[in-house]
Amino acid sequence: MTPDPSDGDSVEEPSKSARKRAAHAAQRLGEQLIGLRDSELDALELPETLAQAIRDARRISSRGAGARQRQYIGKLMREIDLEAVQRLLAARADAAALQAQRFRRIESWREHLIEAGPTALDELASLYPSLERARWIAWIEAARSERARTQSSGAAARVLFRELRALLEAQK
Repeated sequence: MTPDPSDGDSVEEPSKSARKRAAHAAQRLGEQLIGLRDSELDALELPETLAQAIRDARRISSRGAGARQRQYIGKLMREIDLEAVQRLLAARADAAALQAQRFRRIESWREHLIEAGPTALDELASLYPSLERARWIAWIEAARSERARTQSSGAAARVLFRELRALLEAQK
């Protein structure tokens, strides 16, 4: 007697194509994990066999052996909760994007201060009234004269960047 498909007890298996798509997705996620640093990998609290397979994959230089190792990682990935790993990787990407945005903002302020000088300092002082104008004028002038001399940014521009970062991050 064959099982009746209308019977509520039967559970339909995913198709072969669906299983292959899931396996490829797990392998791609595993490849992303290979690019993480050890501290980030440890934070994911993966099973030890998977974590070790990922560390081993980083050391493999042979193309064929690397492909086999990535397939093995994909196989191990199918045994864990992929959504949790994806959420952690998404959070990591969001944090990196936020950090890049902060960096660009600081860099933009530095360029504005070097190009516009006192006018830009007045804008900055209106946003951050606690800054010491005399010190900022000295840093800006040093960066401006350095750029005029060398046509590039150097130590004075880096000092200005560090001070801007400290000011902007302290006022979050």
